[in-house]
This record gives sequence, structure tokens and C-alpha cells, in this order.
Amino acid sequence: MFDKILIANRGEIALRVLRACKELGIATVAVHSTADADAMHVRLADESVCIGPPPSKDSYLNVPALLAACEITGADAVHPGYGFLSENARFAEILSDHNLHFIGPKAEHIRLMGDKIEAKKTAKRLGIPVVPGSDGGVGPDDDAMAIAKEIGFPVLVKAAAGGGGRGMKVAHTAEDLALAISTAGNEAKAAFGDASVYLEKYLQKPRHIEIQVLGDGRGGAIHLGERDCSLQRRHQKVWEESPSPVISPEARARIGGICAKAMQDMQYLGVGTIEFLYEDGEFYFIEMNTRIQVEHPVTEMITGIDLVLEQIRIAAGGDLPVTQDEITLNGHAIECRVNAENPVTFRPSPGKISRYHPPGGLGIRIDSAVYQGYTIPPYYDSLVGKLIVHGKTRGECLMRLRRALDEMVVDGIETTLPLFRALVREPSIIDGDYHIHWLEQYLASGDPAG
Repeated sequence: MFDKILIANRGEIALRVLRACKELGIATVAVHSTADADAMHVRLADESVCIGPPPSKDSYLNVPALLAACEITGADAVHPGYGFLSENARFAEILSDHNLHFIGPKAEHIRLMGDKIEAKKTAKRLGIPVVPGSDGGVGPDDDAMAIAKEIGFPVLVKAAAGGGGRGMKVAHTAEDLALAISTAGNEAKAAFGDASVYLEKYLQKPRHIEIQVLGDGRGGAIHLGERDCSLQRRHQKVWEESPSPVISPEARARIGGICAKAMQDMQYLGVGTIEFLYEDGEFYFIEMNTRIQVEHPVTEMITGIDLVLEQIRIAAGGDLPVTQDEITLNGHAIECRVNAENPVTFRPSPGKISRYHPPGGLGIRIDSAVYQGYTIPPYYDSLVGKLIVHGKTRGECLMRLRRALDEMVVDGIETTLPLFRALVREPSIIDGDYHIHWLEQYLASGDPAG
């Protein structure tokens, strides 16, 4: 097992990793920018090191500063959390070059799955069903038009190195294709330094379903069921739940088995998430995230498996915690991402939290690094915290979530709590009858959070 882990992140995920380390008896090092000097994980870690000014490129993305922090503190492993350097294959290689352990997958798998075109080719080779689309990058030429016509309009133009909805454009007709390719390519170049784009069939009303996997790096792998992340705004997840209201046990076993077998064949190491669009009973691979996901707590709530703790233990050479046959899904869990944003315009609302009261009671979990008097800085994402609720049934879970949302108090800043209080009372949400475009259509229909 590792002696000391440096947590190369901030906010709630840094605190989440710190808690897992403490339960394993591992010493912790918190790194922070000058803007995060008063952060909760900095206060609770065994040691802390300031690695630079507020801009991420000068602190949390500053590899030399992170290496220096490891050397100063004697850390022998680095946990990257999510975001920042968590899916940077070169960072994993640099750590290895300095005899430091990267708590995550092998660099070759990070690199492979980080390229959306190569990831799709790999998924197809491993027997994972994929969305109909181009085999590689395309440009605004006759070949692109031929591929689009073969797929059938509308088509989705996607950045090969993208994520988070950037570099994605829909071409509804042949006349839209050239502009969509050009615009998506320009966005991709600006965001990722790579203008490569590819085409996929644009599904009309799919669900966003993802399968949680865990591998030991030696050919052993399991899946832990699915999460439904279909409630999205601008391709950003807002509400996640497990199990999905629309996935049958037979469909879960089928797609989960395919994913676990693929990870066995890859000899995948650690946690990962294979994401699909699901429509008319069919799954279509869209990407794989080679890191812990923001929404991992809903899987933990229904399986009883601490994913971050197991991620650390397996990275240190441990075995899988259970066999596939030993995994059972108990009840239902829902996560709401509460952001420091105006609930109608979604403008960021950084500032000081004047009053904070998290909800409590059976089945309620809060993953948050904020506290009363804490100031949310304007430099990073706007996440206040994740409210996760568990119940024996989906109906009980929704009732418990409604109560928890009504209890939760975050004053001094604007938050998206009013939006969730409206959503949890919506008939379509209560019935589980929604898709990836539902939330944006709902928001466009008026002032649901007013």
C-alpha cells in the first residue's frame, strides 16, 4: 500500500479522496492555489503545499509544481481526482519517470480512450456496440457528405479530442453539414488544440446511460450496473440516478457483461465509465472516461462499494473487492449537482456563503467541500456540492429527495436548488419519462425555477 498520497485536485473531489485515504490509513498531501488556501481539504490533510496563483494553468495544471510538492513531502503516489490532469496520459508517464504512482489507468489506455475516434474503433473491436458514423476524421468535402447521407440526417459533428459538449454541432440537412464541420472544428481547435472532427448518427430522443467498470490490470474486471445521466444542459450532466428507470435487468446484464469482458480483454486498471446513448432498446457507445466520475456516489449507494477506496487499493496492486456474482443492486439513488449559478440564467454566482445547512436523515449524503463563511472563488467550476439520496424504491428516493431539497440552505450566493425543487415535482421526472434533450426543452418552455 502507498505511504503518502498527494491529491492533485481541489473542491469536493479532493475531500472525497482524502476521506478514502484516511480510511485506508494513508497520509495525505493537499495541494492548493492561493485562492484555495482556506479550502476544507487543505485544512484536513496531513500536509499542504501551495502550488501557484489562482489560474489553473499556473497551479492545478502545473506539473513541475506538483512534482516539487511530491519531492518536498515524500509522497509516493498521486490521485488526480476528475478534471485537470486526471485523463492526461503524459502526466501519468511523467510520474512514472519520477518513481511516483499515478492512481488511475495505464497511460496507454488513457491516451487510447482520450481520442474519440480511436476509442470508437477500439470499442467496435472489443464487441461494444457503437453509434453509426465515420470511421475517422472528416472534412467539409464530398466524402463527408457521402458518409452523412449513408448514416442519414440529422448527423452529429463531434470533436475527436473533445468533451463537455465543446466541438459538437448538429447538421439537420445536407445544407447544414459544411458549416457544422467548420464550426465544430474551430471550437475543437480553440478548446483542445485539435480541430479533428468525426460524424455520428444523431439520435432523436436517446437516454444517456453509462456503465461503471472496475479492473485489476491483470485481466480481471467487473461492472457495477448503470447510471442514467440523461438530464443535461448543454451536454453537462445535472441529475444522475441508478438504476435507470428504463433499463431492464436483462438489458443491464447484457450490456454490463459486454463492458466487463471488454475491460478484461484490455487488462484495464482501476475505475472507468463506458458511456452510451440508449434508444429503442439499443445501446450505442459514445466514449469512455478513464477516471472517477462526478456521479460515482449513486453507484456506491446502491452497491455498498467505495469506488475511490477501491481505486486506490487496486492501484497499489490489490485484487478486485468482489466477483461479478457477488454484486447486488440495492434500492435506488439519485444525485443532484447543486451549482453556484442563477437557476434561470445559469450565470455563475461566486461569493461568500453566509448561511449553510445541509439536509440530514436516513439515506441522505452530501459530498461538498463548502462550509458557512466559505467563499466560492470565481476561477473554477461552480459546484457547491452533490446531494445524493438513497431509498428502497425510486418512489421512496424521490420523496426523500424532495424533503432533502426543501431542507437544504445555501445563502449568500445564488444556487440551482430552486431548479431541483421544481424538477423533483415534475410529472415526467416522477414517471422517469425523459431523455437527453428533455431538460433544455423544459427550460426553454418558461421559468420553471421561478
